Amino acid sequence: MGVGIDAMKSIRRRMLRKPIIRSAEARRHPKPSARSSFSAASAGGYDNLLVMAKKLSHYDAQGQARMVDVSSKARTAREAEASAFVVMTPDVLRALPENPKGDPLEVARTAGIMAAKRTAELIPMCHPVALSHIAVTLSVCENGVSIATKVKTTAETGVEMEALVAASVAALTVYDMCKALDKGIEIREVMLVRKSGGKSGDYRRSGKRK
Repeated sequence: MGVGIDAMKSIRRRMLRKPIIRSAEARRHPKPSARSSFSAASAGGYDNLLVMAKKLSHYDAQGQARMVDVSSKARTAREAEASAFVVMTPDVLRALPENPKGDPLEVARTAGIMAAKRTAELIPMCHPVALSHIAVTLSVCENGVSIATKVKTTAETGVEMEALVAASVAALTVYDMCKALDKGIEIREVMLVRKSGGKSGDYRRSGKRK
């Protein structure tokens, strides 16, 4: 599908025509290959952008954001799993059972479940999906709290975003419950771990990306 291709080509032409402003020293000692290198890099980058744009279904032919029409798709079983990690100091970890607000892990688990059901209200182009199962698991580790989520549905579209939103909000809730002890708590590694079902097929994350 064309996605604002004419507009992107126009941007590309303007970028390639854009003059390079040089200092007086650079004008006295010009580098003949500088402009050609810039042009080649720009051309390659925008060619890749045009190719990528054809795969972005959340844009129409005019480059405007849209909700994808999934009415012609079959309702199939779909699952997604995501994870996140909340980095904490040993002192904060030891204080978890004595938190005056309540059990941080249980509050975060509930928050993650509630957030998954509200994903379409948070992410503009997400479809409201009837979820058949939501699981949020939090585990205390040596240097923090690990979060794992799993979401299931039978629908025309997947639930990757629901799993990611559940992990993100659960992590934010852990931070909220413990921030009085340490404002430096970090949320890291929010990622999709696995998904199954749908036209794009199955996906499983393999190792860490650089």
